[in-house]
Amino acid sequence: MTILPGRASRPSILAADNQSPWGSGDGDGPRNPWSVPPSGRKGAPKPTALDELLKRARLPGGGSGGGGFGGLPGRANPRGLWAIGVGLVAAVWILYTSIHPIGPQQRGVVSYFGAYSSTLEPGIRLTLPAPIATVRTIDVQKIRTDDFPQGDGENLMLTGDQNVVDLAYSVRWDIANPQDFVFQLKDPQQTVRDAAESAMRAVLATTTFQQATGEGRTVLETKVGNLTQSILNSYQSGVRIQGVSIRQSTAPARIIEDFNAVTAAQQEAVANYNNARSYASQVIARAQGEAAAFNKVFEQYRLAPEVTRRRMYYETMEAVLARSDKTVVEANGVVPYLPLDRAKSLPDPEGTIQAGGAQANGTQATGAGQ
Repeated sequence: MTILPGRASRPSILAADNQSPWGSGDGDGPRNPWSVPPSGRKGAPKPTALDELLKRARLPGGGSGGGGFGGLPGRANPRGLWAIGVGLVAAVWILYTSIHPIGPQQRGVVSYFGAYSSTLEPGIRLTLPAPIATVRTIDVQKIRTDDFPQGDGENLMLTGDQNVVDLAYSVRWDIANPQDFVFQLKDPQQTVRDAAESAMRAVLATTTFQQATGEGRTVLETKVGNLTQSILNSYQSGVRIQGVSIRQSTAPARIIEDFNAVTAAQQEAVANYNNARSYASQVIARAQGEAAAFNKVFEQYRLAPEVTRRRMYYETMEAVLARSDKTVVEANGVVPYLPLDRAKSLPDPEGTIQAGGAQANGTQATGAGQ
């Protein structure tokens, strides 16, 4: 590589060392924006009105004119400004915590330092400010509903006849006493749920499966509502039970097919039992009728034993012979009896009955001629 020493060896494009992209600086080219302007450096910026205001608030003197903060006469005192600010905040706090608008469906429970004091009726009410007095607003007309179970799922319970039932129901309740509701229960809603579930399990333990899934559901709802109210009254909860509604009461889904088979078998057993009782009633009635008839015959037998015995014999033989074929054998010279009225009803493909009838007629006629 060849090195060209000296300034003369530089290329012509690099020979102008004193020139810059902004010109030579003597006014014949564009001015360098980072260079000092011809008129000299600019002075410090003047303070704005906001800077003056903040300066007067910080400095006791407030400036050369001796004016106070914001142009007020005298000197501004930081302690006085803080006192004014604290007073404004305290006034707003007192107004905000002392005036209580109570709606028509609401009641206000007032407590002084955590102890119950009074209950506010609807309207604009005044109390001492917090934290001396606190007011808790309670809606006493709202009907609250708790569903069992919450969401989707099974709620299995055991009945009195050792069957398992999947029971879904809801409990409706409201607040009867705001004071007790606020101060007697730590978690009122959970207490109501626990009491309702305990009452349902207790009542269901004395109820059969058929009653729980059939017509006995109305009675079950009434019993559960009364028992839940009794439990909550013992707690002095201030809660009033509005009603209990059973939405679903069936066998668990895992055994529904087996349960249907058992139900069908039970229904068949009931039908067979009813048929047996009906048949037994018929047999007993028939036996009682025969016994009554025998008693009447026995009374006649006691009066005339021989006549009654002969009459019974004739009646029995008549009943027996009426259902059987008869062959009458008579003495010689007597024409046998031929049932011609039954000949038409008997099958006779070869006409033997008619021939026999004609032969019998001929015989009878011959016998008559003789």
